[in-house]
Amino acid sequence: MLQKTMFTTPIIRSLLRGVSRGILKLCGWKVLGNIPEDIKQCVLIAAPHTSNWDMPLSLMIAFSLNTQLHWVGKQSIFKFPFGGLMRWMGGIPVDRSHTNNMVNATIEKFKELPELRIMMAPEGTRARVTEWKSGFYHIAHGAQVPIVLAFVDYKNKRGGIGKIFVTSGDYEKDVSDIREFYKPLYTSLENSH
Repeated sequence: MLQKTMFTTPIIRSLLRGVSRGILKLCGWKVLGNIPEDIKQCVLIAAPHTSNWDMPLSLMIAFSLNTQLHWVGKQSIFKFPFGGLMRWMGGIPVDRSHTNNMVNATIEKFKELPELRIMMAPEGTRARVTEWKSGFYHIAHGAQVPIVLAFVDYKNKRGGIGKIFVTSGDYEKDVSDIREFYKPLYTSLENSH
């Protein structure tokens, strides 16, 4: 069982949801889509990842959608004095010494926890990249959970949930299909520079 997070602390959750909706509305942002109630476990990817504002915007969108998110990190970053705060912000420490890598450690977390939505950036960096990191895919496929395609579209001031994707095991084809969903967002970025 996970400890309370900012997404599950009653008064804080309501306060952050109201503040998030207010800020997004004031700034002219629209929140679209939702994660179906029956999807209790998933890997949520957010792309394109281009700005330091991606995380705060993603969190405000998550609060607006009333969705609890988590992220994984190596156990060493959860030590005193910031460990409690990291967990409260949705962080889940993984012990890579037993499984040897983050993918397997995260798959194990899905086996332990009946409700878990983990957010990841497939690019792994804010810098422009041509290839995505494959960890998000291997985690979803290994844990047999869907990938939720989320987005932040700065040009049109909208963000949210696009679609739900179930892996087939054919990495190249699946990632090509997933990237196709994001293609208009990357094209929009290229045209704005």
